[in-house]
Amino acid sequence: MPTDSHRIRVVDAFTDRPFAGNPAGVLLLDAFPDDAWLQHVAREVNHAETAFAHPLPEGGDADWALRWFTPATEVDMCGHATLATAHVLHTTGATSAANSAATPDTTTPRPVRFATRSGILTATAHEDGSLTLDFPTATLVATDAPDGVAQALGAEPLSVYDTGPLIGDLLVEVADEKTVRALTPDHKALVHHSERGIIVTARAEDPSRGYDFVSRGFFPRVGIDEDPVTGSAHTALAPFWSERLGRTDLTGLQASARTGLVRTRLRGDRTLLTGRAVTVIEGELFA
Repeated sequence: MPTDSHRIRVVDAFTDRPFAGNPAGVLLLDAFPDDAWLQHVAREVNHAETAFAHPLPEGGDADWALRWFTPATEVDMCGHATLATAHVLHTTGATSAANSAATPDTTTPRPVRFATRSGILTATAHEDGSLTLDFPTATLVATDAPDGVAQALGAEPLSVYDTGPLIGDLLVEVADEKTVRALTPDHKALVHHSERGIIVTARAEDPSRGYDFVSRGFFPRVGIDEDPVTGSAHTALAPFWSERLGRTDLTGLQASARTGLVRTRLRGDRTLLTGRAVTVIEGELFA
């Protein structure tokens, strides 16, 4: 049975304004019902992901259990829906109990810890309203472009990397930002070229605009033709561009129709993802 008076919310993540970034459904529960019910709700919400969370007993490694569902399936990692969940917890005061566990000599709340399929993930709120996620860094392995991927994307890859089992994407570098923005891929053909999806990226044409690289993410295999802003993809984009640009702190623009900004900080096997979020819909779940 849902908590918080059966409230379900839609939150735009990795943006500071409504109707931009990536929308995610967020539902706080007392416990996880059966998987079929979770999938039905995710299909009804019909966003790239719907996040379901419930509180865990005090004294453990995590504060909340967290799962993510697309309209078609459960996924192992999702950045924007984690950011959206953290935003809901902080803006509704649901983190108060966890915050009271901060050490007595400081007023700084500890990060919210989520138990997920990808291990313990944390979210830290900042005074300016932004949130920072601590995610595992993807492992990049250079590979040859699969047969047909250039035709499916409509662009010739400059380099291709396997991002490993953690996120299961193919990272494809193309010539320039203009190429990324102009892509009109064959989504049915892309299904055959990765475990989860395709991330296409290029260096920013003009870094003075406030971002260092651009990307777009296509995930038809899990029921999402194009994801507006993919937080988890930035755990691969961060090491990729940090090596090329010589900096550990970068900002990525996901150049979808909605657009969104993700600030990344590479810390070895962990990647910090910082962004903002806005609640745009709040309603009652009757099911």
